[in-house]
Amino acid sequence: MSGRERGPVEPDLQWCHEAVQGVSRTFALTVDVLEEPMASHICVGYLLCRVADTVEDAGHIPPEAQSDVLRTYRRAIDPDDEADIAAFREAVDEWLPAPAERNDDWEVVAEAPTIVATFAEFDAEAREAIVPPVLEMVEGMAMFVDRHATEGGLRIDDRDELEQYCYYAAGTVGNLITNLLTRGDVTEDRAQRLRDTAEEFGLLLQLVNVSKDVYDDYTEENNVYLPAEWLADEGVDQERVVHPENRESSARVVDRTADYARSFLDDAQAYLETMPLSNGNTMEAWTVPYLLAVGTLRELGSRPEDALTETGVKISRQEVFAVMSVAGDAGRDSLAELRQTIARTPFHRAVEPAD
Repeated sequence: MSGRERGPVEPDLQWCHEAVQGVSRTFALTVDVLEEPMASHICVGYLLCRVADTVEDAGHIPPEAQSDVLRTYRRAIDPDDEADIAAFREAVDEWLPAPAERNDDWEVVAEAPTIVATFAEFDAEAREAIVPPVLEMVEGMAMFVDRHATEGGLRIDDRDELEQYCYYAAGTVGNLITNLLTRGDVTEDRAQRLRDTAEEFGLLLQLVNVSKDVYDDYTEENNVYLPAEWLADEGVDQERVVHPENRESSARVVDRTADYARSFLDDAQAYLETMPLSNGNTMEAWTVPYLLAVGTLRELGSRPEDALTETGVKISRQEVFAVMSVAGDAGRDSLAELRQTIARTPFHRAVEPAD
């Protein structure tokens, strides 16, 4: 996605849909199989979150400036605050890469006014569903930047802090989705069951990312999410988490973090089994990331050490396509069986016809 000429800010829903394709493969898959209006609500809501996430991950922005930019963004999103998105765009401008050097993430930050203008065209009910979780996410990220300002990057201390971080990064997104799902004719009992498991759905997905992306998080963003307490149990300093001499010890902590992620699988499944298929929502949209998380946990279980190298841990394109091909027809009753199958073996191999 190339930089665009700056002019009067206009809403551009088509651009927003194109932007999601560049910044998140998982959310792009989700948006592609949602129907309207949910597809656009999730697309733009996600981009609002992505702006903050990119700023928070930016190693070239000093922590004090980083938290100031994040809080300016929070005020710009808050309808009760007088600040507008132009104030954020001005605050972040000096930290933006030159247009020719921007990747898709930074293009989204640069185009925050377009995203906000597009968001402003949503109906009031949708806006009221999306704004509170985004505000909570941005404030949480600013708080974490302040907390770890002297370290030059995030350094998670223990399991409680890891869960708190994952809540702000992804549990809030679970709440955003739930706010959109519980509009309209949804019984209070069903809405409560969704609210009771929404955060866990987000925590599962974020903890899988924490487990599999250790190398990139440290080398590209100077962040260590594996808790210092768990690494200390293995005699590893956070600053040497990916050092070859610690490969075996750090891999045990990756395994421990992945096991922590697995503790949220049941609640995440319950969330999927409860969600209503209304307002353009589809089972496929959320079944795909859930089942891909199950597959990634399987791969982490067999080679946790790869999370500590450039190799990384990911499932094959063949398995992604196989999961996508079945997710559209997967009903609530088949989730448990699909989860068990994918936890054992790559799904494309499990469904291949015998010779």
